Amino acid sequence: LWPWLLASSGLSALVQLVTLPFFPDSPSYLLIQKGNEEACRKAIRKLWGEGDHQAEIDDIMKEKVAMKSTKTLRVLEVIKERSLRWQLYTLVTVMTTLQLCGINAVFHTAKFEEHLIPYVSLGVGLCECLSSILCSTLIDRFGRRVLLCGGYTLMGSVLALLTMTLSLQHQFFWMHYFSVILIFLFVIFYGSGP
Repeated sequence: LWPWLLASSGLSALVQLVTLPFFPDSPSYLLIQKGNEEACRKAIRKLWGEGDHQAEIDDIMKEKVAMKSTKTLRVLEVIKERSLRWQLYTLVTVMTTLQLCGINAVFHTAKFEEHLIPYVSLGVGLCECLSSILCSTLIDRFGRRVLLCGGYTLMGSVLALLTMTLSLQHQFFWMHYFSVILIFLFVIFYGSGP
């Protein structure tokens, strides 16, 4: 069953490969990148039906003007630019902490029984889907900063509990299952916060 589950992701790729050539190009791509207003109008009519879509075309034109006034910076220019310094520090901090969060060590240390590993992997995948849905609804309400701080705090708490459960897993038979629950919570906090 496990190979079929992994192969099922190829099914969606195959469906996209077959159907995407029949979809119209993005109206904003046609107008901004290609400069083809007639093809843009045709794509809008194909996507949204007949009608007056001048307001949408005007919005795309405003976006095009805004993009022309924005200068594209190279990596070295971003590093040297003083006005972007705090954004760069924040980005580096977030990426570094994500690499050092310990998720890989948790999977190696837990030492699950062989027959449980596919179910744990499936559960982690479901938790990632749940966390992405949760994050998209929470980020507008609370903002990125609250999600980052809260996510890191909750992840740290879960890792502390997980450390205790892993050290006690040989004394209590049910501690493996509690560790799995904590791993799922960790993945949810990881995905919805940082």
